[in-house]
Amino acid sequence: MLPGFLLSLREGLEAALIIGIVLGALRKMNRSELAPAVWYGTISASGLSLLVALVLLRFGASLEGRAEEIFEGITMLLAAVVLTWMIFWMQRQSRAIKTELEAEVRQASGRVGLQALFWLAFFAVVREGVELALFLTATAMASDSPFNLLGAVLGLVAAAALGWAIFSTSLKLNLSSFFMVTSILLILFAGGLAAHGVHELNEAGWIPSVIEHVWDTTSIIDENSTGGTLLKALFGYNGNPSLTEVLTYFGYFVAIFFGLRYSRLSIPDAQKV
Repeated sequence: MLPGFLLSLREGLEAALIIGIVLGALRKMNRSELAPAVWYGTISASGLSLLVALVLLRFGASLEGRAEEIFEGITMLLAAVVLTWMIFWMQRQSRAIKTELEAEVRQASGRVGLQALFWLAFFAVVREGVELALFLTATAMASDSPFNLLGAVLGLVAAAALGWAIFSTSLKLNLSSFFMVTSILLILFAGGLAAHGVHELNEAGWIPSVIEHVWDTTSIIDENSTGGTLLKALFGYNGNPSLTEVLTYFGYFVAIFFGLRYSRLSIPDAQKV
């Protein structure tokens, strides 16, 4: 439940902030009559994202045996890559996104108006929505918990409420701290997804195990126990991982460390906190 909630909260809040910025820019320009186009684009993008999620889940559920293992493994690895890219993108672009969006709104309102704003909102939201659909599909495959869907719904509701509160009241949320904390949690989650994806491809025979079981901690924390299920859902816990699974897990964090370090160094001093 927690991974679904966290992912939905993060992606949902990003989408809510984008829409809030667009609507706020229209209000500043006294062009509130164009706001319905933004809402139509948002609703359309949300519907398409939901459709993508249903198709992915339905397709995955229709597979069996080795085909299912391959699909799950590729989906988890792809979700880990996209999740990591999202974290890096937010780190580099978060400070400029408001200015860029407001400039796009001014251009859109001066051109075709309704149609341009519709597509601006649509593409902004559908990117977050399709990413979330992929993440939730991978989460559902990594954990058999029946509460994943509930967590996702609660996360979206919380994101919508936070977005509304930020732009409609005097609530001051420290977004920098929020995204930093969620980024750390999502990096841990992505590492688990990557390792679990390799595990599935080990089972399918696509990636060799090299050493089938590096260690065995199932007698201490069983994967099927309450604690083991939670650790598996959050961090990809496996009580008896293969060597390639272990190398993927720790190699991911090494790559993230150097990637974030390089990304931080490459940001101009004027953009750093």
